[in-house]
Amino acid sequence: MTSKLFLNPLMIFKNQSLLADGPSSSVSDTIQCEELMRGGSKSFFAASRVLPKRVRNPAIALYAFCRLMDDIVDEGGEDVSIIQQLVERLDLIYAGKPIDVPADRALAIVVTEFKIPKVLLEALLEGFTWDKEGRRYHTLDELYDYAARVAGTVGAMMSLIMGTRDHIAVERACELGLAMQLTNIARDVGEDARNGRLYLPTQWLEEEGIDPEEWLKAPIFNSKIARVVDRLLKAADILYQRSQSGIAKLPRDCRAAIYGARLVYAQIGRQIEKQALDSVTQRAIVSSSQKKLLMLKALSAMVHVVKPKADVEPIRAIQYLVEAVPFEDPYAHYGGSLEQRIVWVINTLEKAERHRLSRMQPLYPTK
Repeated sequence: MTSKLFLNPLMIFKNQSLLADGPSSSVSDTIQCEELMRGGSKSFFAASRVLPKRVRNPAIALYAFCRLMDDIVDEGGEDVSIIQQLVERLDLIYAGKPIDVPADRALAIVVTEFKIPKVLLEALLEGFTWDKEGRRYHTLDELYDYAARVAGTVGAMMSLIMGTRDHIAVERACELGLAMQLTNIARDVGEDARNGRLYLPTQWLEEEGIDPEEWLKAPIFNSKIARVVDRLLKAADILYQRSQSGIAKLPRDCRAAIYGARLVYAQIGRQIEKQALDSVTQRAIVSSSQKKLLMLKALSAMVHVVKPKADVEPIRAIQYLVEAVPFEDPYAHYGGSLEQRIVWVINTLEKAERHRLSRMQPLYPTK
């Protein structure tokens, strides 16, 4: 299958793995991957620059493949065989026999090295399929089902790449993915509508007296749409707050990047509010200078953590993603370099300290 959709991945990966640190790795490959992120997801690009190399390079490979799948589905028109082709490609990747496309080869290495369950990528593809079908979401819970697939999955996979298999941490990561997806939806209301897509909960529209199908024919901004967008942003903010406690369970050298992504995406919501909640006639943008300031703020995540709330109600939509992650030694893949061993030791000590503090026991009890 040859099309323009493969031009970027071919240029990005060429013939070498992004996971290598040795002499065979290509600096230019990584640079070109950064250019893809810069053009495709500027917020992800900003946050990824703070990730350690051991995480950043496989994350780039994962991002590129996910982006490729999304583009293929988007540009595939009415060709329903596209989905089946992608299913077959995933089968080959997990069989260790990826097709001769660099993005597939790179992903095959990532899923093996970091033990990424196939169900996570299958769920992501299912979400892309729902996009192709033009599915509508009546309630917020139904929208969570969609967001869990296209964004919660990415949170779970990034957790695995960072070396975290603690189910509470994975759950928080999935919630961060949900929050980011709700923000994306709130930002792109007008753009999506002009492309015949509607992601706002139709129940909310109907409660405002808006007929979803009629509004799609002539999408306009008014106070009713503003209230719906505001509800969506408030739902996202709750998830951002919930997800932040999971940062404490990440390796120390990954916290700043994830906290930075959380801050940058949440700032998109604040920008929408500054624009009177109008995301129909305009698109909210976080400036480069704002992103830099937020990333500087994110460095505090290296030392500052937020304690989780005990009364958090689980979100049903993401539970099967969390359960798909094998609960095992969370740093099992750290075993090579001195740097990786040091990270493992630091995080093990931090885990023990958090456990001690939670039980309020002295480290050196007196007799």
